Amino acid sequence: MTQSIKIAMFDTKPYDSDYFDRVNHDYKYEILSFANRLTEHTARLAEECQVVCAFVNDVVDATVIDQLEKQGVQLIALRCAGYNNVDLKTVHERIHVMRVPDYSPYAVAEHAVSLMLALNRKTHRAYQRVRENNFSITGLMGFDMHGKTAGIIGTGRIGRQVIRILNGFGMNVLAYDAYPNKDAASNDGFEYVSLSDIYAQSDILSLHCPLTKETDHLINAQTLSQMKSKSMIINTGRGRLIDSSALIHALKNGHIGSAGLDVYEEEHDYFFEDFSNSFVTDDTLARLMTFPNVIITSHQAFFTHEALQKIAQTTLQNISDFFSNQPLQNEVCYKACELKCCNKPQQNRCW
Repeated sequence: MTQSIKIAMFDTKPYDSDYFDRVNHDYKYEILSFANRLTEHTARLAEECQVVCAFVNDVVDATVIDQLEKQGVQLIALRCAGYNNVDLKTVHERIHVMRVPDYSPYAVAEHAVSLMLALNRKTHRAYQRVRENNFSITGLMGFDMHGKTAGIIGTGRIGRQVIRILNGFGMNVLAYDAYPNKDAASNDGFEYVSLSDIYAQSDILSLHCPLTKETDHLINAQTLSQMKSKSMIINTGRGRLIDSSALIHALKNGHIGSAGLDVYEEEHDYFFEDFSNSFVTDDTLARLMTFPNVIITSHQAFFTHEALQKIAQTTLQNISDFFSNQPLQNEVCYKACELKCCNKPQQNRCW
C-alpha cells in the first residue's frame, strides 16, 4: 500500500530532498519534489497525488484548496509547526491537515539566543571590521546580560528552552502566555506577568507565540512606545507578530536599541531564495537591512541536522498514520483551533 502513495512536495530545496529521501527509505513513498511554491498556479502539479507536502511560504487558501480537492488530494502534510498559511475553515471536512509540532525547540531557542549575543556584543560589526584590518573596538560596547531582565512572550517548548538558557546567564526572566503553565514557571524559574509589565521591564524581548488574530502585529507603534528605552527585540516566531514599519520608526528615533529578526512579515517573496545578483524591491525590508543594530537571518532558526531529520521523520509518519487509519496525533483541526486546542489525541480523526 505504501508504494502506491504519491506525494507532491512543494518549495523543495536540496536539503529537503536529502533528508526526506533518507527517511523515505523506510516508507517507500513516491515523492515528487518541486522547487515551485504551492500557489493557485502550481497546484496542478499535485495531480494524481494523494498528499501535498507544504512549507511555511506555500499558499493554501480557498482557491488552492478547491483545486487540490478536485485533483483528489486527501492530506496536506505540513513540514513545519505553523499553519497560519492554511485556510483551516475552508479546508475543514474536505482535506485533512497535519503538521510537525515539535522538530527541535533547541534549534530555534539557540538561534534566538545567538541573535541576542551578536546584537549585544556587536559581533557582526566586529567581524566586518577585522576583515578590513580595523582592530578598533570603539562603538562595540555591550552590556552584561547577567542581572538584566528578559521578557518571553509564549511559553511553549521553544519559549521555555530560551528561558532555561537565559537562566544560565543569570537573567531575571518574565513571561506572558495566554494560557500560563504554572508548573513550568515553578520548575524553570520564571514569573508570569502582564504584557504591559513585560514591555515596561524587559531589556530583551523575545517572541515565541503563534500567529493568530490576537497576535497579528502584537508589536506595533503603541506597544513599542511602552517598551523600555534601548531595549532589544528578538523574533524567531512569525513575521507578522511585528509591524515592521512601526519597528523602523522606533529604531530611527532611538527608542528601540536593536532587533534580531529571523522572520519578516512579507518574507515569502525573499526568504530561502538567492537574490545576490539582483536587489531587494521591498522598501521596508531594504530599510531594515540598512540598520547596523539590526540582524536579519533568512528563517534559519530551525536549520539544524537534528531538526531536519525530525521534520522528515514526523512528516512521513504523519502520512503513514493517515493511510493506516491510526490516530492523527498531529492533525490540525479548525474546530479544535477555534477552541484554542490544536490536537485531539483521544480522537481517531477530527472529522
